[in-house]
Amino acid sequence: MHVPDIEAAVRFFTEILGFECRFRQGSYAYVQREAAAFRLVENIGDDGAPPGNRRFCYYVDVHDVDAIAAELAPRAPLLNDGDIYGPIDQIYGQRELMVVAPDGNLLVFGQDLTRAQG
Repeated sequence: MHVPDIEAAVRFFTEILGFECRFRQGSYAYVQREAAAFRLVENIGDDGAPPGNRRFCYYVDVHDVDAIAAELAPRAPLLNDGDIYGPIDQIYGQRELMVVAPDGNLLVFGQDLTRAQG
């Protein structure tokens, strides 16, 4: 994931979303939470993402989206107003929690409602 500020991105993933920073060197960081991981790379000059709209949507499958929402609730004031939406049941059988990262990227935590939970 290309980010404009590696420090801010690492703080967001670790302090807000509960990821662990497994590796960090210069403008690169690897963060992981359970089976989901992101490689974060800071854009520096012409090195990085190509010009244009660099905002993306990332989908993370989870077993219990409500548990994630409850975990993030105390940290919500650290985000800008309106940067968390849900959890909400979608017509396509997913329960989703949407979080807008400081750089504008959208992270969606989704739980499959069509599978028996156990």
